[in-house]
Amino acid sequence: MNQSQGLLLAGRYRLGESIGRGGMGRVWRAQDEVLHRTVAVKELTAAQFVQEADRAVLFARTQTEARAAARINHPAVVTVHDVLHHDDRPWIVMELVEGRSLADAVKDEGRVEPVEAARIGLWTLKALRAAHAAGVLHRDVKPGNVLLASDRRILLTDFGIAAIEGDSTITRTGEVVGSVDYLAPERVSGANPGPASDLWALGATLYTAVEGNSPFRRTSPLGTMQAVVTEEPPPPAHAGLLAPIIEALLRKDPAARPSAEEAEAMLAEAAEGRRPGPAQAYVPTQAHPARQHQPTPYGQTTPYGTRAPHGPGSATAVQGIAGGHGGHDGHGGHDGRDGYGGLVQGPAPSPPAKRRRRGLAVAALVVAAALLGGGGVLGFLHLTGEGGGSSQSAGEETGESVSGIPDDWVRVHDPNGFSLMLPKGWQRQANGSQVDYTPDDGRRFLRIGVDKNPQFESPYAHQLSLEKGLVKFKDYRRLHLDSNMFRDQKGALWDFSWTAGSNDTTKGPRRAIEQTYVSRDGVEYAIYLSAPAEGWAKTRQQFDAMLRGWRES
Repeated sequence: MNQSQGLLLAGRYRLGESIGRGGMGRVWRAQDEVLHRTVAVKELTAAQFVQEADRAVLFARTQTEARAAARINHPAVVTVHDVLHHDDRPWIVMELVEGRSLADAVKDEGRVEPVEAARIGLWTLKALRAAHAAGVLHRDVKPGNVLLASDRRILLTDFGIAAIEGDSTITRTGEVVGSVDYLAPERVSGANPGPASDLWALGATLYTAVEGNSPFRRTSPLGTMQAVVTEEPPPPAHAGLLAPIIEALLRKDPAARPSAEEAEAMLAEAAEGRRPGPAQAYVPTQAHPARQHQPTPYGQTTPYGTRAPHGPGSATAVQGIAGGHGGHDGHGGHDGRDGYGGLVQGPAPSPPAKRRRRGLAVAALVVAAALLGGGGVLGFLHLTGEGGGSSQSAGEETGESVSGIPDDWVRVHDPNGFSLMLPKGWQRQANGSQVDYTPDDGRRFLRIGVDKNPQFESPYAHQLSLEKGLVKFKDYRRLHLDSNMFRDQKGALWDFSWTAGSNDTTKGPRRAIEQTYVSRDGVEYAIYLSAPAEGWAKTRQQFDAMLRGWRES
């Protein structure tokens, strides 16, 4: 056991196991014995090996990191709880993020798919915009400082060399701070950095994410800095929709880069699988020959961390969907080691108030009926007067290409004000504000619920309530149920299994997954898919593709 393990800092932080280390120090999992919560504690061991004058600078940087993080209030920035000195070196107490860094994800998987990289870049940029609004430049944006939490949150950490507007510099004249691979050209040249410098580093980080290697790294730090200033990066071969955004962010002239607001809009489009048109205006046409960026095949990181197999034909057929758990109040069925500077652990009309209250009272019963099979749900809704059912062919629009979706899928525009990508031939069945799409008359289906007046405080609370109606079913098992972010809005993902009985329209082991979220307009959408448990891997790939193709009105 390391001699520091079990150490009590400041009378409250009990060190547990070491969970990461880097050139500057080590990160510990620790228990705050006052507030009874688990935290991460960064120990700056480098302080033990520097001269007294340099140690003072290191202490000052530690204080700067704490002050910088304290000035930024944003969910994509790792929270710093405390900073203290012990045994002649600084320690930083911060939020513990369970997961890994983007650097580790690239190391483990080779590269990140463009749509997922765009989502990562989008939240990193949101964190940077919050920092810049607080007068803080990060100055060390790199894959190792971008944390990928196990709940799909993206967090930016390590403001240890941040510059705070109004503070005097704590670095010595001529000293270069930050990772040279990700230093903007103006910083290498000695100019004062600005927000555009952080955006350049974000561009280099995204390049590394999709290509698997740093764009400017050479055999020596001097060669790397020379490449940053004088050379263009090799054209990204795997960037897909991200290519023009990366090239825009990596413009040598800070004034030629997009603003943070413009970059955020571009990344938001790419994260939804759409080609960001405005980005092309920033790409110098003389720098690279013209080329086509092909849509990215399957392989994006799935909602909680697993990767789907690559290849455009890997999910051409669903292996089952059936008897979802649907009506719920008439709105449908219901989802590396390096961080911390070293570690990471058109909607239907609103129902009258009386109907909404009655809907809440019978929600569990509707869920139960839904699990009996598609026919049971339709009959229940008809008998309770929640809207008559209808069946029709989906209105299809061909010729659209969306990253991560098979080429032979079509866009379906639903009368309820949303659209989505589906395999050809799926039929639409509508019941009030609940809509099913099925290829086999309900044995398998995708269910969409729309509620303009959600009655729960969050999608997560809604799903917890719905789950109460399912636990009595045979072999019910919660596989995952937690809050998440979907299209930058609060949501929840629910994955569960059960065994359908002999009286149900479908029999045997089944799986279901649902992404629920509340849109910017306050409408709750539930996107639900259920299938036989056999072949679920392919079904899950299809669900992820359906989420990528989802569009609100």
